[in-house]
Amino acid sequence: MKWTDTREIAIALVDAHPDVDPLQVRFTDLHAWVCALPGFADAPERSGEKILEAIQMAWIDEVE
Repeated sequence: MKWTDTREIAIALVDAHPDVDPLQVRFTDLHAWVCALPGFADAPERSGEKILEAIQMAWIDEVE
């Protein structure tokens, strides 16, 4: 997975953190959680606020 795979990352986050409300996650935590996902293979410094926000929105969509 790369940072741009927002839907795939969101699905993996739902599986990894099923009891977490994505609206309550700080971007610093989200960044760390994405980097720790199995199959994630992108440079940590390649993310930014826009990418993290897109991942968070996709995660919210997956939860609903």
